[in-house]
Amino acid sequence: MTWGIIPAAGIGSRIQPLAFSKELLPVGSRMDAGTERPRAVSEYLVERMIRGGATKICFVISPTKSDIIEYFGGGLDDVRFAYVVQQAPGGLCDAIFQALPLLAPDEPVIIGLPDTIWFPEDALAPLPDDRLTFLCFPVGEPQHFDAVVSDREGRVREIQVKQPDATSDWVWGAFKMPARVLGELAALWREPGRGDTYIGTLVNAWLARGGTAWATHTGAAYVDVGTLHGWRDAVRLLDGHAAENVPRPYRASRIDVRAG
Repeated sequence: MTWGIIPAAGIGSRIQPLAFSKELLPVGSRMDAGTERPRAVSEYLVERMIRGGATKICFVISPTKSDIIEYFGGGLDDVRFAYVVQQAPGGLCDAIFQALPLLAPDEPVIIGLPDTIWFPEDALAPLPDDRLTFLCFPVGEPQHFDAVVSDREGRVREIQVKQPDATSDWVWGAFKMPARVLGELAALWREPGRGDTYIGTLVNAWLARGGTAWATHTGAAYVDVGTLHGWRDAVRLLDGHAAENVPRPYRASRIDVRAG
């Protein structure tokens, strides 16, 4: 049994004002009983998590985001949905760790960002269950993202969090690990003086203490839809690439990866 965790508690300040949660921003469309309907941006991540093996998905939401519950309901086919409330804004790490009470230590966990669209759709499927692995994508301006520096074997050496002189143009778009590793990261995060906002800085500290993480460079196209600019990029990405056939990497620009 594999969990998917979707941190969806952010206010979406970069793309406001909206009359609904940013995770429900319409991007592209889907067919429903022969009728074409708008598709919420977070549906893409849900779909990709399920294709990656998720059998349970937990949305971490704020107290004001009941529209996400109304939209997704209790599940999709055999995949069940759960909802955990982050009472106050605390950053991406805090949002993710809210789901820990639901997880058994031996369960694999997939984590992704609900306002992103990426290809290929099945890129999560090859990620192993037994270690922390980042699914990485090439971008044109890595300084606006969390760039992942790894060696030839794929072992992560450093995550450069929005670093102006980033030395890698591969950024993480999702990651997978056993729940016990997520628990280790949470324990480190709770230590005095930490409380990291970004996963990258926390993982760097975990690596410095002897932890290991891996990168897989199988991503081809990645867009953060958290800004109007990113929304336009996503529309072009979906219009210009068939869902199962992305002929070339899409070079994202000026878009930052964060929970807010």
